[in-house]
Amino acid sequence: MARINSRQVEAFRAMMLTGSVTEAAKLMVVTQPAVSRLLRDFQALLKMELFERRGTGLVPTAAAMALYTEVERSFVGLERITAAAEEIRGRRTGSLRIAALPALANGFLPRLAGHFLQERPNLNLAFFGVISPIVVDWVLNNQCDIGFAEVPIAHSGLPSLRLPAPARVAVLPTGHRLAEKEVLEPRDFEGETFISLSAGSSSRHLLDQVFNRHEVRRVLRVETTLSEIMCGMVSSGLGVAICDPFTAREFATRGVVARRFLPRIDFEFSAVFPAQRSPSPVALDLVETMRKALVEFEDAAETH
Repeated sequence: MARINSRQVEAFRAMMLTGSVTEAAKLMVVTQPAVSRLLRDFQALLKMELFERRGTGLVPTAAAMALYTEVERSFVGLERITAAAEEIRGRRTGSLRIAALPALANGFLPRLAGHFLQERPNLNLAFFGVISPIVVDWVLNNQCDIGFAEVPIAHSGLPSLRLPAPARVAVLPTGHRLAEKEVLEPRDFEGETFISLSAGSSSRHLLDQVFNRHEVRRVLRVETTLSEIMCGMVSSGLGVAICDPFTAREFATRGVVARRFLPRIDFEFSAVFPAQRSPSPVALDLVETMRKALVEFEDAAETH
């Protein structure tokens, strides 16, 4: 037994929308005889008369009007699918789960993500701020679509993209004697009360290497895993620190001043993705947006 095909349904819908075989043919981009044949076959398969001839035209019957309601309902569904596909192709829809280390999650990345979402009104976001080892773990276990973690990445098997690395900065309480200098060096920290990242972290190792190489003795009174806690301590006047530039920028109006530190120590991090699947187009778009924003961030820092 012959079955209804989509072109027959499309011809019926076009005829109902336009009211004439000529216009229906234009809408479908086919010939008038092709439309007439599709309508004839459609009526034969349904065993229903859908159009009556009135003068030189065709007029839909009551049965056609009732059937059209159902057909239009189906076409609306198809149009929604088409629209959704266009949204996906345009990378404006869907959902994205992000995990980011606190230095990025405490201001810089949420602002960037907010602008990113404003340009994509049908995109939803889940955003988590956690320390780098947890970022990597969540991405590894497919709990997030993209993660931003400090390098080196513990699991080398994860696909990753290195991002532009801004320089770490010295952070001082407002009014501190070292704030009078534009650029600080290790020897400036001799005898200073120093707020440090926790022992064992890669950042702590880098900083200790620099100060040890210059034989500078700091008074290490506080250790913390979070740069936000570090800057909070600095703002209290307790001591000084070397910090990522993102957190330092967030504390610029909260009793903390930042100064260039030499030798330069980059704050290096990467975007990481689940190994089981390719990064989504929208995740890659976010990385590219972030890459551009990081270049602008560094340029702005160098002009101050």
